[in-house]
Amino acid sequence: MTKPLSSDEVHALLYELCVDLGFCLPPQDIRRLREAPPADVDEFTDAVFTAEGMEPRGEDDWLRVRVRDVVERHMRGERP
Repeated sequence: MTKPLSSDEVHALLYELCVDLGFCLPPQDIRRLREAPPADVDEFTDAVFTAEGMEPRGEDDWLRVRVRDVVERHMRGERP
């Protein structure tokens, strides 16, 4: 079961995406996601891809799966 993320949890999630997968979002997108994080795993994943300037459901399916896995793990309260 997933849970809504706090601002600090979003920060930790986005930090992991940046360090591990190279998804280093612009400061305004980080602020937006920390202030109003999508509560759904797929919506959050889409928001990350959109902030990166990529199509959320584009041709990089393997990358989407990796990003989604990180988002889902954080929403489940699991740590790396």
